[in-house]
Amino acid sequence: MKALLATCLMVFATFVWAEDKPATNQSGPGVVQGEVLEIQNVANFTYLRLKTQDGEIWAAVINAPVKQGAKVTIENAIVMKNFESKALKKTFPSIVFGTLSGSAGGAASPHGAGMSGDSAMTGSAMTGSAMGSSAMEGATGSGHALGTAYATIPAKKLDTISVEHIPKAKGANAKTVEEIIKNRVALKGKSVVVRGKVVKYNGGIMGKNWIHLRDGSGSAADDTNDILVTSTNETRLDDVVTVKGIVHNDEDFGAGYAYKVLIEDATLQ
Repeated sequence: MKALLATCLMVFATFVWAEDKPATNQSGPGVVQGEVLEIQNVANFTYLRLKTQDGEIWAAVINAPVKQGAKVTIENAIVMKNFESKALKKTFPSIVFGTLSGSAGGAASPHGAGMSGDSAMTGSAMTGSAMGSSAMEGATGSGHALGTAYATIPAKKLDTISVEHIPKAKGANAKTVEEIIKNRVALKGKSVVVRGKVVKYNGGIMGKNWIHLRDGSGSAADDTNDILVTSTNETRLDDVVTVKGIVHNDEDFGAGYAYKVLIEDATLQ
């Protein structure tokens, strides 16, 4: 269940294809690198069986001229569990959807906008950029956007983002980002309210929007300054929002992508 699969994000992010570099370990959040062992094409997608440093995985990208033996990098990775491809008449226990580093186009999405062929997918999602709202016809599964992959802001730059102190939300369940992270065990399964600035927003991924909030509390040194929130409500980068949701702990999606704490099914107030 914890096979190597990378996370987060994207609907309509730029598809890219890798330079011919050796397959090494992941170069950043939401990135998978490997050698192409097998290729299967359907109407809208190219399915790739990859040999990575952590083992073999399957990945899907929007149709691309990939060659067997090529070394590729898949960015903005989202993992689908028990994904059924009607076109291939095959169910993948785990598969990565993402963008090929270096190639023009959109991101492969289990909820691609207006896609047909391997496209009405059902399932539960867990967190990531704008993927279309229409479901892929003939595909089922549950998805997870992984890690802290930021579609529009490189991860290294995010490390430098400084958020001024934002007044704490009011009410009995109001917490700061730092308080939620430091008290995650006691808060597990409980409702919290937090106010913060949107430092990363990925909308419409598998029916949810993925929001990273910071409120000026905590520290990047101990990872207490940023929290991931999933919601069906929309927002925008740099907005200051108040959200209410349920605290979840220790979500481990494999490939080194694990969250100590996140807030799920949140509503923006």
